[in-house]
Amino acid sequence: MAAMQLHWDIFCRVIDNYGDIGICWRLARQLASERGRRVRLWVDDLPSLQPLSPMINPARALQSAQGVEVRHWVSDISVEYSADVVIEAFACELPDSYLATMAKAERKPCWINLEYLTAESWASDCHGIASPHPALPLTKYFFFPGFAANTGGLLREKSLLETRSRYQELLPAREHLEISLFCYDTAPVGGLLAALAKMEQASVVHVPPGKPLAAIRQHLPGTGPWRHGNAKIEPIPFLPLDKYDHLLWRSDINFVRGEDSFVRAQWAAKPFVWQIYPQDEDAHLIKLSAFLDRYCATMDSTSAQATAAMFTAWNGGEPDLATALLHFVENRQAIAEANRTWCRDLASRDDLVTALINFCASKV
Repeated sequence: MAAMQLHWDIFCRVIDNYGDIGICWRLARQLASERGRRVRLWVDDLPSLQPLSPMINPARALQSAQGVEVRHWVSDISVEYSADVVIEAFACELPDSYLATMAKAERKPCWINLEYLTAESWASDCHGIASPHPALPLTKYFFFPGFAANTGGLLREKSLLETRSRYQELLPAREHLEISLFCYDTAPVGGLLAALAKMEQASVVHVPPGKPLAAIRQHLPGTGPWRHGNAKIEPIPFLPLDKYDHLLWRSDINFVRGEDSFVRAQWAAKPFVWQIYPQDEDAHLIKLSAFLDRYCATMDSTSAQATAAMFTAWNGGEPDLATALLHFVENRQAIAEANRTWCRDLASRDDLVTALINFCASKV
């Protein structure tokens, strides 16, 4: 049983927004439900998990949900044993007491630093690199999700694409555009609203609470819903993860941000626009360019130009957002077809959970 690595611990610190905990929760529940692993998810901010999984009680330090044992990660913890596989999500740094428990284990756990997703080529070179601990008999491995075959892949549940296809087959025909808007409050929402208001085709924009709605309220008075030219702007409740997938599946265009919604938009196989998390000295623009190089290579030249222009404008660059949006909408059918091809290609590779299990098994 030890060789099967049945026990997994995932540690997550919530730094900002919902991306880190969203990824860790998807990972934990997939390991439990599809692979029969016993998973403990340690999270330092339980209230951030509750909107994603409403069955979570943020006041309970120990609870179970969807087959996952969820524990409140306080400043230090005391455990009787370390897991067979220990995932340190996004360099969150394990507690000293837990490291000591790992070091005392007869069979040392496979210790993974799950990194952020990037399309940059160096991720392939760094994927799987070992880092021995300077003082303890432990080795940490850097595990990179990614789009290339020699990375760790992307989170994808076993039946996700089949479920999505069945859902989309039942969607009714409509003449207006359905748009989901999940963005940071730094997004150029004013330009988007102005462009949608003047667009010939009507649109309905679904806006969740938090930073997306705050961005809208910088430009529209009151609490909504709003009629803004030829666009209707509708506030919606915060959606748990699975219901958010449904929103992506039924929308014609998805504005997404960060990492988790970015990946889920690709599995939705609909046209999407990504706002990357801003970094100092515009380092994020290098990551954006690396993704566009891979993603747009699957498109015809017109669709590729329209997509690159829209992504760039949405992330604060040229060209004019209104012009970029118009060209993006005009080419959205061809972009959608390219997205379906892109999605099928990504799905032909191992998903992140499969890649993790195979990698860790090779380290026993």
